[in-house]
Amino acid sequence: MQFDIHMLPAKHGDALWIEYGDGTKRRRVLVDAGPINAWQAISAHLDKLPDDDRNVELLVITHVDTDHIEGVIRLLAPPVAKWLIQPQEIWFNGYEHMRSGERPLGGKHGEFLSALLHRRNAASWNKAFKGEAVMLPDSGCLIEIPLADGMKLTLLSPNRSKLLEMATQWERDVAAWEADPGDLESGWEELVKTTKYHGSELSLGPEDITDKLQKQLRGHDGSKANGSSIAFLASYRGRTCLFLADAHADIVCDSIRKMLVDGQAFLKVDAVKVSHHGSRNNITSEFMELVDADHWLISTNGDVHGLPNEAAIEAIIVGARSKPTLWFNYRSKFTEPFERDARHGVEFQTRYPGDGQEGLRLSLFTPEQ
Repeated sequence: MQFDIHMLPAKHGDALWIEYGDGTKRRRVLVDAGPINAWQAISAHLDKLPDDDRNVELLVITHVDTDHIEGVIRLLAPPVAKWLIQPQEIWFNGYEHMRSGERPLGGKHGEFLSALLHRRNAASWNKAFKGEAVMLPDSGCLIEIPLADGMKLTLLSPNRSKLLEMATQWERDVAAWEADPGDLESGWEELVKTTKYHGSELSLGPEDITDKLQKQLRGHDGSKANGSSIAFLASYRGRTCLFLADAHADIVCDSIRKMLVDGQAFLKVDAVKVSHHGSRNNITSEFMELVDADHWLISTNGDVHGLPNEAAIEAIIVGARSKPTLWFNYRSKFTEPFERDARHGVEFQTRYPGDGQEGLRLSLFTPEQ
């Protein structure tokens, strides 16, 4: 059995490469792809895939912050035949999903990606949700999405309220273009001008668009973008991991409570990809009470926002129900203080990349399993 989580070296952002399978076939999921300045490392990892085996079960673009979305724009900018991976489905909430049908389709990086998905691979966009928003239903029920070979994803975030808040922010972000949010033609034109995502050697003109797509071309944390994050619980053959992107703790906690059965006080999981790179704005005592995990994954090099916050990591060390192992995909001045194995009298363990390396892989199954 295999359920591996590889925190790729995504600078101050997220790029999570998940591999799972029963030994007969390896399945893959990619969650975000970091900022543009991490693209060389991300693309080098993806380029190692065999030419005849580049399928990915799911590509999740959690939200529109640059440290999560820029690499995805670069990934999808070439014609589909030149993509480094071939996702069977793509989850991403564009402007049309945030407004839930109140307005026709459409900040800035979200417009780029919406235009790309509309032109490149519209059929795979939020397919499990019938093209609608990836969000919690108004009924309050949770949604479970099955992937191939027994992987199951339980959606934890966002809800309609968080998406509507982000839609308002989105409108402000694109106002400088003098274009309407969701105007895919304007988004496409701006993307073509922004060569850092595709390079001058790539053609982003009509010749890359199929006839079929051509016909469709009408096409706490106070951050609204973070609140719109797609977060989920991944479950495979008894192993589990919470993938929290930059999600707000209140929404995640509300979803976790709905998963608990009578008499169950907390959710036991193997691992947590900590929300917002270990920001103190996204860790709460309520969350620590609701979750019991052995492994805590923090993805950041600290360059931009100085994350993780010491207070957030200490909250994990002190508040964890089980002796925690902290996984850092970079060794930095923000992560090295936790190299010692005790703080406040509480024991914990840390894992770092090897000397001269970046990125880190956690295997939830041992080799004999």
